[in-house]
Amino acid sequence: MQPATRSIAVAGPASAVLRHRSARTATIPFVCLGCRSVQRKQQRRPFSGTVSTPTDLCSGLTKLTSRRLISVSGPDAAKFLQGVITNNINAPHNANGFYTGFLTAQGRVVHDVIIYPDDLGPEPGKQSFLIEVDADEAATLHKHIKRYKLRSKFNLKLLDPEGRALYHSWHDVDQNAGPWSKLIDEVHKAGNARAVPDPRVPAFGSRVIVNQTSSSSPLTDGDLTPESSYHLRRFLLGIPEGQSEIISGTALPLESNMDVMNGIDFRKGCYVGQELTIRTKHRGVVRKRILPCILYSEGAAPEIPADGPGQLEALEKLLKPEIAEGAKAETIPQGASIDKADKKSRSAPGKWLKGIGNVGLALCRLEVMTDTVLPGETPGMYSPEQDFVVSLGGEEGSEVEAKKVKVKAFVPFWLKDVWRIEAEKAAEERRMREELLRDRELDV
Repeated sequence: MQPATRSIAVAGPASAVLRHRSARTATIPFVCLGCRSVQRKQQRRPFSGTVSTPTDLCSGLTKLTSRRLISVSGPDAAKFLQGVITNNINAPHNANGFYTGFLTAQGRVVHDVIIYPDDLGPEPGKQSFLIEVDADEAATLHKHIKRYKLRSKFNLKLLDPEGRALYHSWHDVDQNAGPWSKLIDEVHKAGNARAVPDPRVPAFGSRVIVNQTSSSSPLTDGDLTPESSYHLRRFLLGIPEGQSEIISGTALPLESNMDVMNGIDFRKGCYVGQELTIRTKHRGVVRKRILPCILYSEGAAPEIPADGPGQLEALEKLLKPEIAEGAKAETIPQGASIDKADKKSRSAPGKWLKGIGNVGLALCRLEVMTDTVLPGETPGMYSPEQDFVVSLGGEEGSEVEAKKVKVKAFVPFWLKDVWRIEAEKAAEERRMREELLRDRELDV
């Protein structure tokens, strides 16, 4: 008689994340939990500074305390959200969860969010959704939705973080034992989970939402990867998140990479802020993007590893707890101008957003700070020998304010892949149009 096995229903392609656990059992030799713990510690690279525990950028499981969930449920929930977000809630490929944003009427980002269908909604039989948002902005988004609600029939609730826990796993964590096994046990005990691949960037990881009905969780802080490792991975991949990086009321969705992170449906109907977004897409050129940056103090700029999935692992070798003695990315004020080292530009090539240790994110002019050639234009003003600097902040005229560090921006491999696919698609569409015109001329 075969022993009984437990299974969990997870919608869409995310089911592979959980089903993979049983598939690997037959092929991976048994290793006790103690040895697995030693192996993981040996594989991790030490990183200190703002992070007092080791980082693990290759694999990990962390609880996202920096994010929070809002419940929207009722007969008009889907219809209301469809009119105020940039993505299409009715698209089949968005059935398991999708990335999107709320905009102002002028097309500026108010909040960037991930929306999931909620199988355990407060109103059984009625549509219910969970909106994942920056924890510091959850109350503000709650008020923003209420402002537009008017007579729409739905209920809105800011959920307790202890009631619905949000986790993120990446790079195929050990699913046979340890923290992942404990999380699965909690999933079965709670009776529900939603696990989906992060919809923004391929291979970034998976989101797992657990309905915590028990008073105590089997997962402890020692079981989990520090959340700072998750943020370091985001920075190195160039994935902005939250309103400390996508500035509310100021940032444009295309400059914030929302289009290339599957956050905008350019074919859906009207929504708040649509006009400027569509016009920028079809008529304008996106000259600035949020990009990952490496900070350094002296010498030549660090060598950015070759493009490809192995780029992230190679970039991990460049991580340092400090840029120089007493200088960290955390001390750079948000919005600090990034200028050329030899001369101050009339218009700053970039603006600093946020960072940890010696890495972070900045809004950069592509043709100035990278070797990117914009569509329909000749190579820009970029020079590999050109250095860029940013001030560490402090009082104007003080020694700290005067101290500057160098900035090296780069385009992550996944974004180059997106641009390549878009260019190939555009070339194919041009070819088909030209063939159609030739056929019409022959018919005449």
